[in-house]
Amino acid sequence: MAAAVLSEIRGGAMWITLNRPDALNAITPDVVSRINAAVAQAASDDGVKAVVLTGTGRAFCAGADLKYVRSQVGGGAAVSGFLDSVLAMMERLETCPRPVVAALNGMALAGGLELVLCCDLVIAARSAKIGDAHANYGLLPGGGSSVRLPRKIGPTRAKYLLYTGEFVPAADLVAAGLVNEVVDDAELTAAVERLIAKLAPKSPLVLRRMKALVDDGLQQPSATALRLELLASEVHAQSHDMKEGLAAFEEKRKPKFLGR
Repeated sequence: MAAAVLSEIRGGAMWITLNRPDALNAITPDVVSRINAAVAQAASDDGVKAVVLTGTGRAFCAGADLKYVRSQVGGGAAVSGFLDSVLAMMERLETCPRPVVAALNGMALAGGLELVLCCDLVIAARSAKIGDAHANYGLLPGGGSSVRLPRKIGPTRAKYLLYTGEFVPAADLVAAGLVNEVVDDAELTAAVERLIAKLAPKSPLVLRRMKALVDDGLQQPSATALRLELLASEVHAQSHDMKEGLAAFEEKRKPKFLGR
C-alpha cells in the first residue's frame, strides 16, 4: 500500500505530497503524523530552502476524513484528541522556519483550506477550487479556518465562505490575498519550481527572520511591531549573512550565505 504522504527533497525544496487520491487526500491520524515528520525534517535540514505542500489526484485536500470522524463520534475523547493533533500539525506547518508554498493541484476544502492558510505562499492550478465546507456537514472548524481566514481575507469574505460552504475558483481569491498566482494545470509544478528557484539563493536566516517578523507583527500594534523589527535588525547586523551580502555587493559577486 502506498504511503498516505510522500516526501522528497528536490530542487532545494522538501516536497510533501498528500497521497490518498481515492479519499481526496483527506486527513487521518496517519496523515497528521507523516506531515509532522516531513516538516520536522525540513526544518532541521540546512539543504532545504523551502517546503512545498501539494496533493495527488483531483484534490489538494478535502479536509478531515469524515469516515474516520464518524467512526469516532460517541467517543468524545477520541475526536478531541484527533482535533488537537490536527491543530498542532497546522501550527507546526505555519511556524516552519522555511518558506512554505501550497501548490493547489485541485480542491482545497475545510481542513484543506486550513492547510492552505498555514502556508506562506499559494500557487494554484486554474481548475482548483477553495471552500470551507464545514457548514455543509454540520461541523465547526477545528483547524483554524474561523480564525486564520478572516485575518487573511477579511471578515466579510471569510464569513461568506464559512456560512455558505461554497467552493469558489482559486482565481477568485487572488484579489482577496489568499492566492498569489493561478496557472494552467499543466504548468503548476513548473511555476512552483520557478518560485523555489527565486527563494533558494536567498539567505535562509533572512527568510526565517522575515517570516517571524511578519507573522508576529500581525499580532501586535504597529508601534510594537516596528520596535520588534528594529531590535531584530540590530541583532541581524551581527550575522554572517548580512556581512556577506554587503561584501558581495561591494565586490560585485553573488553572496554565499550560510544561514547564520
